[in-house]
Amino acid sequence: EEGNNAYCMIHHPSPKVLGIIPARGGLKSIPRKNVKSFCGKPLIAWKIEAATQSGIFDRIIVSTDDAEIAETARHYGAEIPFMRPAELAQDSTPTLPVIAHAVRFLEENQNYRVSAVMLLEPTSPGVRPFHIRGAMEVFLKTGSDSVVSVVETPAMYHPSWAFSLGNDLRTTLFLGGHVRTRIKRRQDLPKVYAPNGGIYLFRPALLFNGENASLYGDDVRGYVMDERYSVDIDTPEDWKRGELAMRELVVRETT
Repeated sequence: EEGNNAYCMIHHPSPKVLGIIPARGGLKSIPRKNVKSFCGKPLIAWKIEAATQSGIFDRIIVSTDDAEIAETARHYGAEIPFMRPAELAQDSTPTLPVIAHAVRFLEENQNYRVSAVMLLEPTSPGVRPFHIRGAMEVFLKTGSDSVVSVVETPAMYHPSWAFSLGNDLRTTLFLGGHVRTRIKRRQDLPKVYAPNGGIYLFRPALLFNGENASLYGDDVRGYVMDERYSVDIDTPEDWKRGELAMRELVVRETT
C-alpha cells in the first residue's frame, strides 16, 4: 500500500519543511486528550511518530501552552521551541493564528525560514508516514499553494442526495430541483471528497497575506486517503470508535 501512495522524491529539490503539531491543554470535550493513552501511547505520540518516520521534515515542533504536553512531545522526539501564549490557547482560538505565531516566532527568534509548512492535528492519529510523503509528492509535482488530505464522501452524505427543508418541512434537493429528479443509483453519483483533517501542507507566505491569510491559497490540491485511515477524535464517542479503528490498522501493519 505504501508503494501506491508514496513516490520517490529524488527528482525534486528537497524543500525545507516544518511540521507543526498544535496541542493545547485546556480541552473540554475529552480532558487531557492530547496526553491521554490511545491504543497504548499518548494521542499526540501517533502524529509525532508518523511525522518523524516520514523523513520529510527539517524540524517537527509542537505548539502548546501545557507543560505535560510539552514533556510528552519531547519524549517522543518533537521540539518545543516556545510555550504558546495564553491568548492563543483559548477555546475560541482559530488554528490559523496559532500556526502563524509558530512560523513567525522561528523566523524572528531563530532566523529560521522554511519553504513549506505542514499542519498535523493530533486528533487525526490515522495518518501514517506514507500519507505524509504522498502529500508532499503532490505538493512538489504540482507546484500548488497547498495540499489538503481528503476522503471520498459516502453515498448517503453525497450532496446530490442531500435535502433542504423549508420552514414548512417541504423538501427540495440541496443542490436545487425537485427530489424526484435526484440521481437514482449510487453507482451514478460523481465522486465527491471532503477534508479529513489529517494533513494541511502549504507555503508559509499564505499565513501572512493580510485579509486573505489562510492555509490554502489559490491553487489547492487534494491528497486522497482511504476512509479507514480517516480517524478523527473530537468527542468521547469518537475516541471509542477511533481506538477500534486504530487497533485494526496497527494489526494490518504488523501482519
